[in-house]
Amino acid sequence: MPVGVTRLVGRTDELRTLARTLTATRDGGGRAVFLVGEPGIGKSRLVAAVRDLAVAGATRVLHGRSAVVGQAIPLRPLRAALLSVAGDLPPADLTALGPYRPALARLVPDWGAPPVADQPREPPDHDLLVLAEGVLRLTGLAGGGRDCLLVLEDLHGADDATLAVLDYLVDNVDRQPTTLLGTLRAEPGPALDLVRAAARRGVCRLVELGRLGPDDLRQLAGAHLDTHPDELPQPAIDLLWAGSGGNPGIAEDALGELVDVGLLRPTPAGWRMARERADAPAALPILTRPVDHLDPRRRELLLLGATLGPAFPLVVLRQAIGRPDRELHDDLADATVARFVRPDGPTADRYRFAHPVLGAALLARLDPAERRGLARRVAEAVATAHPDLPGPHCRTAADLWLRAGEPATAGRLLAEAGRRAVDRGAAEEAVDLLERAVELLADADAARRGAVLETLVHALTEAGAVDRALGHAAALDELADRLEPGRRARLHTALAWAATTAGLTGDARRHVELARTLLGPEAAERDAAPVDVVAAHLANRSDRSEETVGVEAAARRAERVGRTAGLPAVAWRAGLLLGELARPRDPAEATAHLNQAWSVAVRQHVPLWEMHSLVRLGDDDALRTGDLDRLERAHRSAARAGAVHARHEAETRLALHALLQGRFAAADLLTERMLAAGTRRRLPRAARYALLLRATAAAHQGRHRAMTDALLGFRRHGGDAARYAPWIHGLARVFAALLREDRPRALHESQRAARTDRDHPTVCPLAGRHGLDLLLTAVSGADTAPSAGPDPTGRLRWNQQFRLFARAVWHGRAGRGDEATEAVREAVRAAAPYPVARHVGLRLVGEAALTDGWGEPVEWLRTAEEHFHRTGVPAVAAACRSLLRRAGDRPLQRRAGAEDIPVGLRATGVTPREYEVLLLLAGRLSNREIADRLHLSARTVEKHVASLIAKTGQPDRIAVGRLAPTGAPPGAAQV
Repeated sequence: MPVGVTRLVGRTDELRTLARTLTATRDGGGRAVFLVGEPGIGKSRLVAAVRDLAVAGATRVLHGRSAVVGQAIPLRPLRAALLSVAGDLPPADLTALGPYRPALARLVPDWGAPPVADQPREPPDHDLLVLAEGVLRLTGLAGGGRDCLLVLEDLHGADDATLAVLDYLVDNVDRQPTTLLGTLRAEPGPALDLVRAAARRGVCRLVELGRLGPDDLRQLAGAHLDTHPDELPQPAIDLLWAGSGGNPGIAEDALGELVDVGLLRPTPAGWRMARERADAPAALPILTRPVDHLDPRRRELLLLGATLGPAFPLVVLRQAIGRPDRELHDDLADATVARFVRPDGPTADRYRFAHPVLGAALLARLDPAERRGLARRVAEAVATAHPDLPGPHCRTAADLWLRAGEPATAGRLLAEAGRRAVDRGAAEEAVDLLERAVELLADADAARRGAVLETLVHALTEAGAVDRALGHAAALDELADRLEPGRRARLHTALAWAATTAGLTGDARRHVELARTLLGPEAAERDAAPVDVVAAHLANRSDRSEETVGVEAAARRAERVGRTAGLPAVAWRAGLLLGELARPRDPAEATAHLNQAWSVAVRQHVPLWEMHSLVRLGDDDALRTGDLDRLERAHRSAARAGAVHARHEAETRLALHALLQGRFAAADLLTERMLAAGTRRRLPRAARYALLLRATAAAHQGRHRAMTDALLGFRRHGGDAARYAPWIHGLARVFAALLREDRPRALHESQRAARTDRDHPTVCPLAGRHGLDLLLTAVSGADTAPSAGPDPTGRLRWNQQFRLFARAVWHGRAGRGDEATEAVREAVRAAAPYPVARHVGLRLVGEAALTDGWGEPVEWLRTAEEHFHRTGVPAVAAACRSLLRRAGDRPLQRRAGAEDIPVGLRATGVTPREYEVLLLLAGRLSNREIADRLHLSARTVEKHVASLIAKTGQPDRIAVGRLAPTGAPPGAAQV
C-alpha cells in the first residue's frame, strides 16, 4: 500500500510538556521525564519530535536504546548514548572528567585503557555509582555550556546495571543542565518499578501515553494515506477504531490490511470503501472479525486465553477447558486461531496473542456477565493447576476473582501476595499489593483487616516509608474497639519497629509502652517477646544510660523464647542484636550470633531476613579481613529485590569501608545518596549516619573545615555527640589532627575516644581504644608498653595494623630492632586495604625508628612523603621531608607551587611558603606552633606573617587567617 510521511498526531499536550521541560532545563537545573505506554502507542515517534525540537534549539543530543530482542547487553543504552557523541568531545572535556574518565572508558574504550581480562562482568556497586556520576558529568560537558538531552529508549529491556545507573541519574540529574528522557512499556518489571518509585519520590515526571480518540485516528489515517482526513469514509474510520482501540501502531497495521484486502481503495474521487463490502458492520473490529467463523470450542479457547491476559500458560487453559491435550493442541494449530495466538517460547507450553490488545478486543465483544463467568472459570483453573498459588499465581488469581465480582476473595489473595512480597524483599511491590488489599477488605472483619495492616506497616518500613507506616496508627485507633488486645499489641509493636529503624525514638518508645500496656504485666513470655526484642533494639540505640542496662540479657531472653516458642521473627531480630552487642568484646561470638540469625532466615525461607543477615555478615568480613565481596553481594540482592531499608543498611557500611580504604569518590556518592534519602523520607538515623560518614571522610583527607561543617550538620539533625563520641574523636577528629601534624591534639582526641568507648562500646569497634590509641601512646614517649591482655576486637584488620605499628615502636625502644622491623612489615601487610592509615603509620613509626636507631626509617618516610604529597596533605609531607633531612637524606623538593594558591592571593604576590603559613593562621596558632608544624624557626614564621599582612592589606594575623579558602585545614579550630 502507499505510505505517506506520518506526522505526530494526538500528542499536542505531551509535546508541549516536553518542550517546556527542555526550556526549563536551559533556564537552570535538569529534569527527568519518562514516556510510558503499551507497544505501538507512539513513544518513539514522540521522542523523534522532541529530538527535532532539541536540535532546533542547539541542544546536544545523546541517544541510546536497549535491546528488546535476545539477551540484554550490559549498559547497552548508555554505551550507545556515549558513542553518539564520542567523536565530538574535545580532549579538554575528557580531561575535565578527571577520576570519572576511567569508569566511562568501560563504555567508550577510546577514552581510557581497555578493561582487564579477568575483570568481573558485573562491576561492584561502588563502581556503578562512580560510572553513574561520570555519565551525569559527561552530559554537562557534552552540552558545551548550554544544555543536553539524554534519550534512553526501550528501558523495559535494560539490564540491571543500566537500571542501577538510571536510578542514580534520576535522583541527581537536577545538578546538570540535562533533560533525561526515557521510554518504556507499561509492563510489570524492574524498569517500570524504578520509574514509578522515582515519580512517587517526586524526582521525575511520568507521562503515560494513552490511546488516540476517533478524531485523532482520522488524522493519523489521513497522514498515512497522504490525503485530507475529512475525505476518508466514516465506515473505514469506524473499522480502524474498533480494530485498534486507539493504539496508533495497531491502527496503522489495520489500515494497511483494509487497503491490502481491497476494503479501502483509492479512486479518482478519493479513498472509498469497496461497494461490495460497504455493508460490513462498522462496529465489528476488523482484526477480531475472523473469530465469528470459528466453532464455539475454538472461540471459547481464545476467550479463556484472553481472560488470562496477553500471554497465557497451557497448564491453566487445559484446566479451564477440561479437554484432552491432543484436542487443545489441534485447536491451537487451527489457521484462524494461529492468527491470534502463537507459541511464546521454544517449548510451546505458553502462548501469546499476536498483539496485546487482541485479547482485550475479544473480551470487549462480551457482556459483563459473560466476562465475570469466564474470570471465575479461569480463577478456579489457576487454583487447580497451582495449589497454594505460588509465585505470581497468587496475584493472578486475585485479579481474576476481582474481575469475577468477588472483591473479598481478591483482597485476601492480594494480602497473601503482599506478605510474600515482603518476605522476599520486594517492599514497594508489597506496599502496592497490601494497600489494594486494605481497600478491598474494607467490609471484612476487624481481625483480618488488622493482620493486613500489620503486614503493610512492615512493608512500608522496609520500603523506607516510615512516615506512611506511622500514619496507619490512625487506622489502628479506628479498629481499636473491634480488635482483641493481643492483635492491637502486635500492631503497636510493628509501628515501634518502624520508628526504631528510622531513629524516631520518641515514637518508638510510645508504641512500645502502648503494646506493653495492652499485654498487661502478667503477659506470657510468648506474647511479650516480640515487643521485648524491639524494645531491646531501641534501648541499644538510646543515649539514656538507664535504658541500656540489661539490653543483652533482654536480647538473650528474647532469642530463647523465639527459638523455643516458634517465633522465628523474634529469634532472628534477637540474633542480629546479640551480634551487635557481642562485637566489642569478641568478634567471633558476634559472627556466631549473626550466622544463627541467617540460619533462621534460611530455614523460614524469608529472603528479606537473609538480606539483612548477609549485610551484617558482609560487614563482619570487611571488619575482619577488609574483604567487601559478601557485603556488595548483599547490597546487590537488596537493590534488585527492592528492599530499600536493607539496601540503605548495606550502603552505610559500604560507605564506611570505602572511606577507610581511601575510595573517597565512592564514599561521597554513597553518602550523598543516603543523606538525600534520609532527608526526603524523614529518616533521621540515616541522615545522621550520612553526616557522620561525611565528617569522617573529610577528616581522612585532611579537610578540617568540611569535617567541622558535617559534624555541625550531624548535631542539627539530632545526632547525639555523647553517644557517638568514640567515633567522632577516635575515627574523625584524631585523623584531622594527625593530617595537620598536631600530635598533642591527636593524642587528646584518641584518649577521649578511648574513655567514651567504654560507655558506648557498640558504636564503633574501630574507634581507637583497640588500635590507633596504642600507637599514639607508643610514639608519645610512654615509658612502658600497656599490658598485652586478650583483646579480640584488636584483631579486626583496621585495629590490627595500628597494634602492629605500636608493637614495632615498643620493640625498637627496648632495643629489639629485628623484632621491631618485622612488626612494621606485618603492619604494612595488615594495612594493605587502608592507604591513609598505612602511611600515617609509616610516618609515625619512621620518626620513632629514626630516633631510636632501628629499622628502615628513610624508606618508610619516603613512602609516606610520596603518598601525602600526591594526595594533597602538605603538613604531613613537609614533616616527612624534614625528618628525611634529619636522617641525612636529600628529599625531593615538594613545596606547593603557585598553582595551589587561590587566584586572588596569587595576584598579591603570596609565595607558596607564605600560603602554608596562611592556612595555619586560620586556626589561630601561635608563631611557635606554626613553626613546629612546618619545621621552621619562630623568627622565620614571624617574617612570613608580617609579609602576609603587608601583601594582603589586612590589619592583623587573624584577618589574614580568614582569607583561607573553605575546606583548607585551619589549625586547631574545634567544634
